[in-house]
Amino acid sequence: MDIAVSQFAQDKIAAGNSGLLLIADNYDAFAARVLAARGAVRSLDLMYYLWHDDHTGRVLMQEVVRAAERGVRVRILLDDINPRGSDAAYLALNAHPNIELKLFNPSGMRNGSLLRAAEMVFRLFAMTRRMHNKAWIADGTLAIVGGRNIGDAYFDAAETNFRDLDLLLVGPAVEQTARIFESFWQSSAAWSIDALHSKKRPATKAGFVTRIDTTADAQLLHGIGDLHAIARCIATGDGFHWTDMARVISDPPEKVRGEKTRSWLMRELLPLIQTARKELEIVSPYFIPGRKGTAILSGLVARGTEVTALTNSLAATDVATVHGAYANYRKRLLRAGIRLFELQPFSHQAKISVFGSKGASLHTKAFTVDGKTGFVGSFNFDPRSVSLNAEMGVLFHDEALVAELRRRFDHEILPQTSYAVTLRDGRLVWTGIDQGQMLQFTREPEASLSRRALALLVRHLPIESQL
Repeated sequence: MDIAVSQFAQDKIAAGNSGLLLIADNYDAFAARVLAARGAVRSLDLMYYLWHDDHTGRVLMQEVVRAAERGVRVRILLDDINPRGSDAAYLALNAHPNIELKLFNPSGMRNGSLLRAAEMVFRLFAMTRRMHNKAWIADGTLAIVGGRNIGDAYFDAAETNFRDLDLLLVGPAVEQTARIFESFWQSSAAWSIDALHSKKRPATKAGFVTRIDTTADAQLLHGIGDLHAIARCIATGDGFHWTDMARVISDPPEKVRGEKTRSWLMRELLPLIQTARKELEIVSPYFIPGRKGTAILSGLVARGTEVTALTNSLAATDVATVHGAYANYRKRLLRAGIRLFELQPFSHQAKISVFGSKGASLHTKAFTVDGKTGFVGSFNFDPRSVSLNAEMGVLFHDEALVAELRRRFDHEILPQTSYAVTLRDGRLVWTGIDQGQMLQFTREPEASLSRRALALLVRHLPIESQL
C-alpha cells in the first residue's frame, strides 16, 4: 500500500504479530474502505454477501472502479442473493480489463423474478445455502473483516442503521484472509458472470457507478469518517492491538454442497465457548440457540459461568421471522439463569446520523470468553450460520482487545440502549429507559401488531432449521 507504515508496526509484523483495529463507528467503517481502495496499488480482492445498489454502495463501487483505472487488479466475489433485476451492471464491470466479477452459488435463471422464484422452489436445498463472508483486502497487506455488508444501512446513511463491528487487519492475519478469499474464488461454486450468459452482450456503463450524484458524493466523503485519522492509525500502529494469537477462520466453500462437515466453523467455535468458566458474552442479531445450544448455555450457568446474550428486540430486528423462532427459547434461557438483553429500536442515544436516521438495528456478531478470548465476524448464533451459510471471522486471544470489545458490550446493554428481559411470575418483562424515564412492558415493546402476529405464526411453524 502507498500508506506508510511505521518502523514499529513493521517490526511487530516481522515478529509474527498481527495488528487488529476494532472499527465500531459506521462512519469510520466507510472511510476505512475508501482509504483501502484509494491506497491500493496492486490488487483489491472483495467478497461480500450483499452489495446494495444505493448511495454508499455506488460510491464505494466508484472507488473500486477508479482503482481499476489506475491499473489495480480487482476481483469481486458476490453471493448471488443480491437483489438485482438484471446482470447488466455486473457484465459492465466485468468488461473492464482490470476487473473480474464472480457470483457464488448462482441461480441459472439470470433475468426474470418469476423464473428465479421457480428455481428457488425446485432447487431449495442448493439455493438456500449462501456465502455470508465479508472481506475487503488491499494489496494483500491490509484487510477489513467483520459483519458489515456494503450499503447505506451499514454506514449510517439510511433511515434505520445497523450497529456492527469490523476489524481492520495488518500482518499475518491478512495472509489468512487472502487464502480464504482464494479458496472461495477458485471454488466450483464461484461462477464468472460471463459464464452465466451464453450470448455476449455489449458492455454498458455500470448503472450503480454512473448514477452517482457527484455533489452528494463529495458531501458523503466529507461527512462520513475521518480518512486522515484512519491513515494515521495504520501509519503509526496507534490504536492497533498486536498479537501473535489472532486467526482469520472460515467455513470451507464446500459447505454450500453440505460437504467437509468436519471443517465447518462451528466445530471450532463451540468447544471454545464450552471452555467458559467465568463469563460468556454473546452478541448476535439473529439468536436462535435451539435445544442443543440452550442446553449448552444452561450447563455453563449451572457450573457457575455468567452467560449474557444481546440480540434484537422484535421492533428492532430486520427479520421478524427469526425473532419468532428465538422467542421459543426465551423463557427457557431466562429460567436457566442466562441474562438476556434486546436492542431498542430507536436511537435514544445522543448520536444521530447526519443523514437523519432514526432507527437502530443490531447486526454485530461477536462473543468473548472469560475476558481473554474474542471473536468478531459474520457468524450468527442461528441454524443458518451453523448448517447452511459459509461464514468467517477473526478469532483472537488478546486481553486488551477483548476488554475493548467488552466495553462496547457494556454500553450496548445499558437501559438507555437495550431492554433487559426478565421473568416475573412466569411472564416476560422488558425494562428500559427512554428520555430518562424507566419503562416496563409486558409484551414485545414498540412492535407493531403485524410484527407480533408474524413472529407468533413462526413460533408454531417447523421452519427453524432454515432461519
